[in-house]
Amino acid sequence: MQDTTFRTLLYRYFFFGWLFRDVSRGSLFERAAAWRYNREQARWLPTYMWRWMWWGLGFYALGGIVELGLDAPALSMLFYVPGALAVPVNALIGAAWIGFKALPGPL
Repeated sequence: MQDTTFRTLLYRYFFFGWLFRDVSRGSLFERAAAWRYNREQARWLPTYMWRWMWWGLGFYALGGIVELGLDAPALSMLFYVPGALAVPVNALIGAAWIGFKALPGPL
């Protein structure tokens, strides 16, 4: 059994691209099979949304603690920026999830 490195596990914890197959390659049947596979894998997207939401809220809370508790607004930026970046990432994941649920497969 192959051991997965911590770096790979960390990437897979936050980013979901490794779960999906390329729908733009292959014959019509291969693309349709990849689309069905991707629709099945889309069930994991809400899990990624929850992860990004909690990590974003955690970083935002740490930024508030550093800014108000330590009176270091410049240092709090290191926590506010990742917290703010969680919002567009969640929007992207939500759009992908809705797209997989609503859009028809390749023609």
